[in-house]
Amino acid sequence: MTFESPMFLWLFLIYVPLIVWYIKKHRTSSATLEISSVTSLSKMPKSYKEYLVHLLFVLRLLTIGAIIICLCRPQTTDSQQKSRIEGTDIVISMDISGSMLSQDFRPNRFEAAKKVATKFINGRQNDNIGLVVFAGESFSLMPLTNDRAALINTVTNIRMDMLTDGTAVGDGLVSAINRVSSGKAKSKSIILLTDGTNNAGDVPPQTAAKIAKQKGVRVYTIGVGTNGVIQIPDPFGFMTQMETKIDEQSLTNIAQQTGGQYFRAYDEDMLDDIFNEIDKLEKTKLDVQQYTQTDEDYMRWAWLALILFVIEIVLRYTVLRRIP
Repeated sequence: MTFESPMFLWLFLIYVPLIVWYIKKHRTSSATLEISSVTSLSKMPKSYKEYLVHLLFVLRLLTIGAIIICLCRPQTTDSQQKSRIEGTDIVISMDISGSMLSQDFRPNRFEAAKKVATKFINGRQNDNIGLVVFAGESFSLMPLTNDRAALINTVTNIRMDMLTDGTAVGDGLVSAINRVSSGKAKSKSIILLTDGTNNAGDVPPQTAAKIAKQKGVRVYTIGVGTNGVIQIPDPFGFMTQMETKIDEQSLTNIAQQTGGQYFRAYDEDMLDDIFNEIDKLEKTKLDVQQYTQTDEDYMRWAWLALILFVIEIVLRYTVLRRIP
């Protein structure tokens, strides 16, 4: 049983002043009779009515309680639900090379990518997600997990100085493949985000793509930012110029070879739209049959209140009637 208006349950607090009032009234309202001696009455048994008189007050409290339950609108729900949920294993592989500090995104590419990745993680409630970062080398930050708080905390704490600088796209992809392959879900995918061209690492991107294809892993690749000369802050706070160029051909081949897609983001809004699009493409399979029927259940409480009230009135003016 559930209540449509549970706030009326607070009305049960009225029992406290009512009980206090009744106790005080009972102590001061006992009838008295002056007689010369009570010796002849001391051995007389007490009447059951002396105890039963308190039943009237109990019935009144129960009547009030039944009325309060009616005000709360009790409801009963009959439901039948059958669902089949198949989770998805996803690994986000993020470029954290120095060029990700370019400010063509606000405040920069790196922070924008972290923000959008956090939003994406929050929306994937039934999936296991892992995290990989890469620059001149790759590193697995988080194995596949459904712990949203741990994932978001890890994304928040990613730093640019965690790895040597460079862009090892192939190594970043292989590390992500190793992580996602350990999952038990049938659907496995990788989101690889970079703003440059592979110039470091031990594994060529196309070799990594072949491995992903063999293992049945889809790879969604995202090119972030604009090509050309960019400005990034150095450790001393001065702006340094750097030339970047996204290898769109390589990223497109990786995506096509594995059954994924390539996307290009020139600003944070586009990057957000891309993650939303991937979210739709990688939706968790859900097969639900649901039947729900809600019925109002206040009438039996209303009848109970009426019956209790009638019983109280009958007892008050018959068995427990007081002499004026």
